[in-house]
Amino acid sequence: MSIETLQPASLWKNFYKLTQIPHPSGHMAQISDFLKSFASEHQLEIKVDKVGNILIKKPAVKGFENRQTIVLQAHMDMVPQKNGDVEHDFLKDALQLVVDGDWVRASGTTLGADNGIGVAAALAILESKDLQHGPIEAFFTVDEETGMVGANGLTDDFLSGDILLNMDSEDEGELYVGCAGGVDANAIFRYNEVSVPEGDVAVEVSLSGLRGGHSGLEINEGRANANKLMFRFLKEAIMQYEARLASVEGGNMRNAIPREACAVLTIPADTYGDLEILVQEYEDLFNEEYRAIENEIVFSIREVDLPSGLIPEEIQDDLVNAVTACPNGVFRFIPEIPDTVETSNNLSIVKSTGDAIEVACLLRSSVDSKKDELASMIESVFALAGAKIEFTGSYSGWNPNVNSQILKTMQEVYQKEFGKNPEVKVVHAGLECGIIGPKVPEMDMISFGPTIRHPHTPNEKVNIESVEKFWKFLVATLANVPIKK
Repeated sequence: MSIETLQPASLWKNFYKLTQIPHPSGHMAQISDFLKSFASEHQLEIKVDKVGNILIKKPAVKGFENRQTIVLQAHMDMVPQKNGDVEHDFLKDALQLVVDGDWVRASGTTLGADNGIGVAAALAILESKDLQHGPIEAFFTVDEETGMVGANGLTDDFLSGDILLNMDSEDEGELYVGCAGGVDANAIFRYNEVSVPEGDVAVEVSLSGLRGGHSGLEINEGRANANKLMFRFLKEAIMQYEARLASVEGGNMRNAIPREACAVLTIPADTYGDLEILVQEYEDLFNEEYRAIENEIVFSIREVDLPSGLIPEEIQDDLVNAVTACPNGVFRFIPEIPDTVETSNNLSIVKSTGDAIEVACLLRSSVDSKKDELASMIESVFALAGAKIEFTGSYSGWNPNVNSQILKTMQEVYQKEFGKNPEVKVVHAGLECGIIGPKVPEMDMISFGPTIRHPHTPNEKVNIESVEKFWKFLVATLANVPIKK
């Protein structure tokens, strides 16, 4: 089976085109040009705002002119993650798609179904000739995965629709009416390198094989965080074997649980064998602790050339203690819904650059006061360690509207199409609805989508049958949009 044979053909055709266009977060030029060409080819009105968001308008079909205007919303960017043994340049290379049984995935990289399926669905609606719908505004946002840049940059006069259908959820048969808010925490340790002690040798320790995952949707599963594991090891290596830290790097996306980490250390030459043993002991320990959650965790050591300098010992110790102490994972579940995460933190990135070490976290919560409490804890940890810390990109959660007209309509449509009721939920992930809503408060909103598993990892995949159901549901919803009041 190939992509060309999948249904609905128009959606999969557009999704395939998107996978051939490099569009990792922060690099929107090529996909923006594609969308502009698409609008021109189909003679559709297009607007581009100052941050790069794109709006393509399509008039109502005959007989549906009096329906409420629907905004089909999806984000253009994808999370660039790949396995360590895969040669792939996300700025240049097309994704290699694989039909694997009931799923579509990419070969060794993220697939970009988050949110390429939503973009593809909107394009299929825009180019359709035989579907029933009122006025359509297809709204494509930039850089959602790196701080919801497009949603934050939205002005209140850019959209004119009545109902927003966000197509960025990842479980078919579920309608999302609320989401967590979030804030980025950024801690910086600055330093001047010091010389390597005479008689030291240099080693690189590398941690890999972790599953990673979406820091909102999968934070409750207790998956290992590569940064936390690495610094757990580093603390003992420094205390027991006089190790000195030259550089460290772990994680590369705020909203992805870090899968890999590496560090360059120097140690007295006569302790190399002991450190090899310690690495093996930690590999065994990590695999034992996470045997029910992770695949095989690989922790390795190899000798490398001596670095030009080291992180000063006092900065090194403060960094190790701060990362070790920093809260990570679920902080609190919703008391009334104990299986749903309320507040969490992802210690997502640690990276040294020669004169500074940057530590990045993404905090999420559906309760602003708990988000503030967790932020205060993290601020205290890094402030006590002497780092400069700041918080950016804060946004509140999306509060459910139990009286939503489009929710009622979509529940009825789903029941009619599939013979059962959809689940109505609040998600711990950050959806752009939480930012768009306050800017266009009169707009009704729902989030939904097909079934996607392992987003933000190279294991990302989308269920084929769920895409067909998602499309059928979307088309039926558009045909049943309420008349304008």
